[in-house]
Amino acid sequence: MKKLYEQVNRFIEVFLVIIFGLLVLDVLWQVISRYLVGRSSSFTEEFARFALIWLSILGAAYLNGQRAHLSIDFWIKKLPLGQQRKRKVVIESMMLLFALVIMVIGGGNLVYLTLSLGQKSSVLDVPLGLVYAIVPFSGVLIIFYSLYHILHPQEEVDAKA
Repeated sequence: MKKLYEQVNRFIEVFLVIIFGLLVLDVLWQVISRYLVGRSSSFTEEFARFALIWLSILGAAYLNGQRAHLSIDFWIKKLPLGQQRKRKVVIESMMLLFALVIMVIGGGNLVYLTLSLGQKSSVLDVPLGLVYAIVPFSGVLIIFYSLYHILHPQEEVDAKA
């Protein structure tokens, strides 16, 4: 499972870099066109909005997998090591449950609803369900990372020691 974990990490890292690079180029083009032409194209504004949505939600899932998310662990670190592991399993289970119910099921329903209604973005003419598809995808990633951290609690302790 460690090899799969590393492959998923590498894929997400590359994907996030590509999204960020496209976002930088898009905003740069918007600034240049606004300066040279006097107005920016609506394409760049909508693409920047969608890229930022994907970057933030997918980045949050990636950070969850790296244990780099924002957490207050002052009290947990005061516990003995055995109790720390139990608490971390409970926390990972709650994150897994949240990702399953809210992101995968709720986000999947949102994607299904927007695709079935045929909603499209105004400028790019992209189905909005494809834009929202990052929510259930990121939920699946969080579930994967939570399961990995539950099944391999020692690796996280060893890495920080």
